[in-house]
Amino acid sequence: MFSRSSCCRSFLFAAIALLSLVYAQAQCKPPANQNPPLSPAEQASVTLNGKPVTIDYCAPSLKGRKVGVELAPFGKVWRTGANSATTLKTQSGLRIRDLIVPPGTYTLYTLPDEHGWKLIVNKQTGQWGTVYNQDQDLGRVDMLEGVIPNAPVEKFLIDFAHTGGNKTELHLHWDTTNVYVPITAVD
Repeated sequence: MFSRSSCCRSFLFAAIALLSLVYAQAQCKPPANQNPPLSPAEQASVTLNGKPVTIDYCAPSLKGRKVGVELAPFGKVWRTGANSATTLKTQSGLRIRDLIVPPGTYTLYTLPDEHGWKLIVNKQTGQWGTVYNQDQDLGRVDMLEGVIPNAPVEKFLIDFAHTGGNKTELHLHWDTTNVYVPITAVD
């Protein structure tokens, strides 16, 4: 038999997930003459220790361009998607490599480089993706190289993999890039 408390928690989690998806769709809304959208809204989500972690982003496509050159240029902070800033929401405290991230909402940026990428967790939220204020960085961590895809990944993808208990990996896949960071829920 379900308790009232567990029923309310399930309803609350479903409501938060639905609102996050609606927000993601709104932040990637294309101009009226753009059908289908060039960079559609996407969401990556995982549950760690019973608490949701979601990333809302807009997913650009290669369209003949190369990562590190025309897209996500090496040596420059990148919005980690398209359009509005990519948003991380967590109800649990997280450890991303050696960076402690308290529960809350953050913006994710990356610093691509041909010799390794950095993930940037930024405290500023709600801005357009190209508005970056380094003074608002919570921290930066080196990303690890994952398995290189057999064929270039056309549409940018953020996902969680190798999830178990309170641990997961956050992966970024695009072109011939697969970089990731290990994440652990700390509460």
